[in-house]
Amino acid sequence: MTKRSILANSISRRTALQGLTATTALAAMPFRATAQSNTTLRWWSPQGSPAQVAAYEFQIARFQALHPEITVVFETTSDEGYAPQLAAAFSSGEVPDIVTHLPSFAAQSYYANGLIEPFNDVIEAIGADDYYEGANNVFMAADGNYCGTGIGNSAANMMWLRTDLMEQAGIENAPTTWDEMRAAMAAMQGGGIYGAPLPYGSNSMTSLIFIGFIHQAGGQVFSPDLDVALDNEGTRHALEFYREMRQYCPPGATNYSWGESLTAFVSGATATGIYTGRVLANVRDQNPGIADHVTCVTYPRMSADIAPWTFNDFPSVFIPAQSQNKDAAKMFAAFLFDPEGYIMQLHAAPGHVLPVLRSINDNPMYQDNDIIQRYPAEVDLMAASAAGGFNLGYESAAHASNDKAGEIIGSNVISELVQRVVLNDDNVDEALGAASATIEGIMQG
Repeated sequence: MTKRSILANSISRRTALQGLTATTALAAMPFRATAQSNTTLRWWSPQGSPAQVAAYEFQIARFQALHPEITVVFETTSDEGYAPQLAAAFSSGEVPDIVTHLPSFAAQSYYANGLIEPFNDVIEAIGADDYYEGANNVFMAADGNYCGTGIGNSAANMMWLRTDLMEQAGIENAPTTWDEMRAAMAAMQGGGIYGAPLPYGSNSMTSLIFIGFIHQAGGQVFSPDLDVALDNEGTRHALEFYREMRQYCPPGATNYSWGESLTAFVSGATATGIYTGRVLANVRDQNPGIADHVTCVTYPRMSADIAPWTFNDFPSVFIPAQSQNKDAAKMFAAFLFDPEGYIMQLHAAPGHVLPVLRSINDNPMYQDNDIIQRYPAEVDLMAASAAGGFNLGYESAAHASNDKAGEIIGSNVISELVQRVVLNDDNVDEALGAASATIEGIMQG
């Protein structure tokens, strides 16, 4: 069995490169900001792998060569720790000047509280017509302004598969439903290999991944009008299935977050994974022996008549309102999309953060990458899935934008619901009632 056969019914491959080259973001800058001499910009991001930092340093060096009066300093935050770090910064007034790679719902929450700047003019500087259609919808705030823009797209809950283990277990097709998934896990688990690295810890990954399971069961956390709707049949089915899946996950999954889940699949400890395209580069670098046996599909759902639901956190870029260097920050934010540096940044984790600009995706420099060329079907599937993806701040095309989503995720109310029902065997009615009340309180707060 080849990984191509797994994807045959999921996507069609790109027929030809258009060979277009992107234009420089600064060339059409609608504003000409003049920074004061010796301006220092602080740039925060939770994405700080060595390859990514090298790309950031390249972008910084090129920008500073054009603007020697500006110094840019990169500082790493963390996926789990950015909320308290930014809360402390906003409280003290010692804010970064630009923040990247936080989820769109975080940007919406900060904007609703007056903490970040409108981003409209930066989007115009980048080139509003170059974005994929609807790419900035998730950043549209209630007042009609954009609170930020996407630095990339992500398909954070793809199912990663080991086709060699599938073949050994006699599994011909990738699972598309939960029944097929249960059967596949049972067949592939054994010999020190577990079925899946699902998270069960009290953290954001468990919350975000489980919201996907709710939608994959036909449920939702909110109604389209943002009434709390967590207690529904979809959520109850998702809790039961998540409980059943615990037996196919490593013992340490009780405390898993993003890093542990990724490592479990890349190391070969699990037959499937759930993550973005970072899997591909990590397999290449850390476990090349399985590189020819790795592929991905959209995550299974309860039944075939339920549409796939891909979690895209819409990694963002925004500017805090308390920044004393807003003009310079806007210049630098637009410059992050300059083709050479932006492509280098995307190539630092190919498939993990996907381009938001059509011209970049079609640029031969972007296509000239070993991961993108080795796994074109997987990258295409992730790009298509992410483009139609959602998150708690944007649950469906019918849902209003939820600027309280960041607070809800930060509260861990969803992950604690999972722990109560799945790990502690608490009463489902009571646990759902308590979780719903907590979410209602956040919405009204």
